[in-house]
Amino acid sequence: MTANAEQSEKLAADLKRVVRDSEQLLQDSAGVVGEKARELRGRLAQGVEVAKATYHRLEESAKHGAKATDRAIREYPYQSMGIAFGLGVLIGVLARRR
Repeated sequence: MTANAEQSEKLAADLKRVVRDSEQLLQDSAGVVGEKARELRGRLAQGVEVAKATYHRLEESAKHGAKATDRAIREYPYQSMGIAFGLGVLIGVLARRR
């Protein structure tokens, strides 16, 4: 997995956790009254919606990347195996040197 894919996966997990925690906070604070509390709940609700939208965009981007990779591998199977083999040998040589 590439560093970019790992970062995207971590970001998606973090966004999912933030959304879940924020929704729980909204539910827990439903009984709190006052203008300040209503304002904060509104801002938090907007933040949750933005986080959800970002998560869905990131998820769609990851799906699109996976489909493109799958398509490339299916179009060029022997070249893909050669590249994978070459990278495996390179990683093996580098790991063995240490």
